[in-house]
Amino acid sequence: MARVLSLFRSQPFLHLVARRKPTFCKMSMDTRAREVFAAAVEAVQPDTVVCQSIERKEDSVVIDGRTFTLKHNLHLVGFGKAVLGMAAEAERIVGDHLVKGVISVPHGIQQTLQQHGKDHLLLKENSRIKVIEGAKHNLPDPDAQKAAEEIKHLVSELTEKDLLLVLISGGGSALLPAPIPPITLQEKLDVTCRLAGAGATIQELNTIRRALSLLKGGGLAHHAHPAQVVALILSDVIGDPIDMIASGPTVMSRVWPEEVLSILERYKLLNLLPTSVKEVLDKPNSRWKENKEESDTSGHVLNAVIGSNGVALKHAGLRARELGFLPVVLSPSVCGDVRSVSRLYGLLARFACSREEPPPDIATEVLKLGPEVGVESWDLCRTMQVLEKGRTEGWGATCLLAGGEPTVELTGKGRGGRNQELAMRVGLELRSLGLSPKGPVFLSGGTDGQDGPTEAAGAITDGGLYDEAKAQGLDIDNFLINNDSYTFFSRLSGGQQLLVPGLTCTNVMDVHMLLIPAIPIIIR
Repeated sequence: MARVLSLFRSQPFLHLVARRKPTFCKMSMDTRAREVFAAAVEAVQPDTVVCQSIERKEDSVVIDGRTFTLKHNLHLVGFGKAVLGMAAEAERIVGDHLVKGVISVPHGIQQTLQQHGKDHLLLKENSRIKVIEGAKHNLPDPDAQKAAEEIKHLVSELTEKDLLLVLISGGGSALLPAPIPPITLQEKLDVTCRLAGAGATIQELNTIRRALSLLKGGGLAHHAHPAQVVALILSDVIGDPIDMIASGPTVMSRVWPEEVLSILERYKLLNLLPTSVKEVLDKPNSRWKENKEESDTSGHVLNAVIGSNGVALKHAGLRARELGFLPVVLSPSVCGDVRSVSRLYGLLARFACSREEPPPDIATEVLKLGPEVGVESWDLCRTMQVLEKGRTEGWGATCLLAGGEPTVELTGKGRGGRNQELAMRVGLELRSLGLSPKGPVFLSGGTDGQDGPTEAAGAITDGGLYDEAKAQGLDIDNFLINNDSYTFFSRLSGGQQLLVPGLTCTNVMDVHMLLIPAIPIIIR
């Protein structure tokens, strides 16, 4: 282990935190885990991130270090699951200069927010922003297409004196469907659904969406030219690539016909295309018509990611420190199968909880798992270095934080989600430590408050999960085979280990948390 970690220079902050004294906290580990998760979600609330990103200075605003003059020249558009709350806050800050706005939001969202007492995320009665609800079941529909048409019409009339504020969050792609004529909405949906069913990657799907859309892949910014465009983005994509979030409507990207045809041919869909799609793909530069001069709009567009998984993890770490833990952020980009991810967390827990020098094979296996779960070797080594110092120098309890979006291989027909299944599998990994009930506690939760088709965001577990389930007549292996994690946790101890925060109004993927108590070590 020492040989592996010696390849990396020690971080200066390690010497500072080494002097930290453990903080005593009377809360249980379970309660503290829930508190830390709540802090992560609170940090990426739609109104919070907008408030922190727009600084009002009399008749101007400062966004991402740039100043923009307000002269009753502000227009606003938005699309996404969290956009209603973003728009409400934006109007509160700059509404006196707002001329007009149109936002496309999920079907039923206004009523849902009212029912949950989230009135602060709703627009005022005298708002200048028009709200159009659509995309039932998170699929493009005629209502969403109507919203896209109104957004396109609004931005197309802007001049060089105008400022366009664009609000984007997860779910924005389905809420901004604008197929290039003569392609119909259903034809475009059929093509993308067939691609998804054939196993196309999200990158390939976005390439096709951009090729068939008037507004995606920079189309919105193009139609808004020559106005100044400022996009505030709440990211739900690993790594926060702005061209991927809602298919990048404000990020100019050239569509190469050869690439599009290659993707369609790869999945044997080339001969199944509707005539309208073939017609559009056969035309050069068919995405945008000549109502706007071709020009480089990059200088007129500012894209700013104002909320992300990284932001959530940062604030989770601050709350963890307040509750007596040393916070360590592994990565906001965890992905891959939950089996591999659970194995990684199990190994890191073994490494951190070893009473003696951890066997070198633990570090070797951790580094080997890195590429499978989307975590860089540097991040793994840095994390193990901190855990090693915490173990040997007696810092007390540690809070290991990570985020991302792992996947689950479906083998059954039960009710559950990736977070609850990950919690089950990590609980089995922790069993081998033999430290329960005083061992590590693991939490996995979706920041949108919903894990799969269930009422829970995730679950909390520890090394005693298997024995607790067995004592209550629950066969954990059968529940895993049937992907029935929600039913399992609902029956286990009356559902006490489920994480049910309710409607969160945001989404920056998942938060993973491993709370590691101080473990007495044996010095030889």
